[in-house]
Amino acid sequence: MWVMPALNVEFSDRELEDLRQIAKERGTSMKALVREAAAADIARHRALQEGAEAFRRFFAAHADEFAAAFPDDEPPTKGEGRAA
Repeated sequence: MWVMPALNVEFSDRELEDLRQIAKERGTSMKALVREAAAADIARHRALQEGAEAFRRFFAAHADEFAAAFPDDEPPTKGEGRAA
């Protein structure tokens, strides 16, 4: 038998009533509704992480091009900048 870990989540009375209403409108259980919301947030989080990593790789691969295109955004090199 396969057992899934569980998580007890507390909601306010208002939140529970809203969840009941939404689940009823969608013709699903509150448990399924909450699980779908959590799964969607996990998927969104993973996609954002993957997108950020793809951007970092792209930026690193084209760092010289970005530096040439946006020289004012480059950090000052050692010895440059204002004197203290």
